[in-house]
Amino acid sequence: MRLFSSAYLLCFAALSCSHPAAPGTAPKKDSVDKSGYYIDSKKPITAVSTGKTTPAELIAFARSLIGIPYKYGSIDPAKGFDCSGFITYVFNHFGIIVPRQSVDFTSMDREVDLKQAKPGDLILFTGTDSTVRVVGHMGIIVSPPGEKIKFIHSTSGKADGVTETSLEPYYTGRYMKTIRIFKQNDK
Repeated sequence: MRLFSSAYLLCFAALSCSHPAAPGTAPKKDSVDKSGYYIDSKKPITAVSTGKTTPAELIAFARSLIGIPYKYGSIDPAKGFDCSGFITYVFNHFGIIVPRQSVDFTSMDREVDLKQAKPGDLILFTGTDSTVRVVGHMGIIVSPPGEKIKFIHSTSGKADGVTETSLEPYYTGRYMKTIRIFKQNDK
């Protein structure tokens, strides 16, 4: 009986602590794990709240990091950044929560045509093997509409670190999609 009572109390305590959020409410910011999934549901982040941050502010900060070397798996500017570590660091500087891995941006629900890209939109690419059609690299669009596409990113390539790059044929072959993060860019 004592074992049954203890098990019942343990089960009751667990259930009472894991109440679901009210319908239509977003989880709190601290309920997102390091990989960019909501802890409560293990569902991927599909939308990003940018608050009052503007694309221009984000890009200015991102450009201040040009020259920091590439370092796989890092979000530490003292050590370097990988591509998604750079994105995470830039957005987190403004208190904006984004997925940690580039592949996790695939589920973002605000895809736009590359021809409609604006500064602050994210551009997603395959990894270095363009035949594997899975997102493996990313950057932030910095060029205004109507100009040749340029993006800032952290690359392990020739530039070896945070740099701005034109959408040259190498990246055109790896292009996957463009994601709109800032609602201001809808105007």
